[in-house]
Amino acid sequence: MHRKKINVSTVLAGQKLGIKEVEDEIWLISFMSYDLGYIDQEQKTLQTIDNPSGTRL
Repeated sequence: MHRKKINVSTVLAGQKLGIKEVEDEIWLISFMSYDLGYIDQEQKTLQTIDNPSGTRL
């Protein structure tokens, strides 16, 4: 996002994350094949997804 470094989690420190704009100033953050949450660039907040790996049996 405009060459800015964003810390999402200490667990993912140093890992490369995927980022894709899904709406104006709303970005989807992904790691491998898991969607982790959304960044609202205007409000500067991260909204996490409850269960990024889906349901488990």
